[in-house]
Amino acid sequence: MKLKASIALISASVIGFFSTTLAAQTIKVGIATEPYPPFSVPDASGNYSGWEIDIAKAICAQAKLDCEIVATAWDGIIPALLAKKVDVVAASLSITSDRKRVIDFSDKYYQSGASVIGSKNANFSSTPTELDNKIIGLQAASIHVKFAKKYYPNATIKEYQSQDEANQDLYSGRIDATQADALTLESFLNSEQGKNCCDLKGMAVNDESLLGEGIGFGLRKGNPELKEQLNNAIDAIRKNGTYEQISQAYFSFNIYGE
Repeated sequence: MKLKASIALISASVIGFFSTTLAAQTIKVGIATEPYPPFSVPDASGNYSGWEIDIAKAICAQAKLDCEIVATAWDGIIPALLAKKVDVVAASLSITSDRKRVIDFSDKYYQSGASVIGSKNANFSSTPTELDNKIIGLQAASIHVKFAKKYYPNATIKEYQSQDEANQDLYSGRIDATQADALTLESFLNSEQGKNCCDLKGMAVNDESLLGEGIGFGLRKGNPELKEQLNNAIDAIRKNGTYEQISQAYFSFNIYGE
């Protein structure tokens, strides 16, 4: 009986070890619930597609990680990472000095500047003085809020849960302008609504301290192995052509930057 009990105990331990090992390889990838075309867009069933989703899946496959997509409200995505509800954030998270004090980042996987768009009927540019007394719609908890408060002190800042909501208010004439990632706003300008209502007013000042050094995957601090896996996978898919193949389906230019 003692021998059987010992064997059973050892078997249970072995099973438990392998279960833990397998579970450790399942990575929860946090994305924002809010639509952010062309990077992440939900359908009626709550499934997400877009460039960033495709890239995240390609990187997981390259790194041999079993990844699960978990949608989380944008303004709670870093708290979700810190609370271990997700393991990686793939939500166009700019690498900034403020964020690096709280979380770690992979190498960048794309980069674009910030742009300002407004009504076609309004004649102004993206310079701070030109935006005086304008109502600017921005996505809450984004880097653009801090940027606008610094560079557009005489403008009225209106915050939205998602960039899509800001775009809709711009289309409806309730705000004068919006600032966001240039690629996201280009996607809106190419839509039927965007073509009819709005145009590009110019690029925002290139302030890396606020706009960041590029877009990277967010990770909890103290996880160098996962960071290395992601960095190696980013490098690999850029070298083997996967990155370019995915990007060509969405963009006509180099989204990675320099």
